[in-house]
Amino acid sequence: MIVAIGADHAGFELKECVKQYLASRGHSVSDMGTESTESTDYPLYAFRVAEAVRDGKAERGVLVCDSGNGIAIAANKVESIRAVICVNAKHAELSRRHNDANVLVLGSAFIAPGDVVPTLEAWFQSPFDGGRHARRVGQIT
Repeated sequence: MIVAIGADHAGFELKECVKQYLASRGHSVSDMGTESTESTDYPLYAFRVAEAVRDGKAERGVLVCDSGNGIAIAANKVESIRAVICVNAKHAELSRRHNDANVLVLGSAFIAPGDVVPTLEAWFQSPFDGGRHARRVGQIT
């Protein structure tokens, strides 16, 4: 799967870990920045990742910032994006099964280090359930 990934300065270190994890699982990772912990503005990276998903250049996206809030809000401004903040595996599973989320947002200050890999695994492995959930996603879009 092609995954677009991006982060601001506060999410840079976690982004690098997520990037390595995804590559180790056979995903093709398209890094949209940032490239350091130097202060930067998160909307730029949110839009890059969201637009890559919207335009079909990536199948899914992952964004990281301090809380996850601002970067998720920005990503959700892009048509057809359903960006969700997840803090654990169950949260991630439900975002896929019920909401067909296509961008995962991690708050580097809020996700426990031991929850990162299980959250990624759940999000990338969980299918969309469809059915009544498809009707609801349709209402959103």
